[in-house]
Amino acid sequence: MTVQTIPEIDEMTAAQQIELMEALWKSMSERNVNGDPPDWHLKYLEDRESAVAKGEDSFISLDEFEKGVRDELK
Repeated sequence: MTVQTIPEIDEMTAAQQIELMEALWKSMSERNVNGDPPDWHLKYLEDRESAVAKGEDSFISLDEFEKGVRDELK
């Protein structure tokens, strides 16, 4: 897949979407685009941590997350 041949995201297969996402992520990490997280993200993480401490939210394992994503893409 090249930039000239990228179909609309909604028209891509799940495999094509993942391929595109991986290519973007690789390019961004090589250029260190990520840098420091934005303030809103730090606030979100603080809110999640607080909710977990209060028993209002919980985390799932990476395996559970990956299984959920794969199930949604089927």
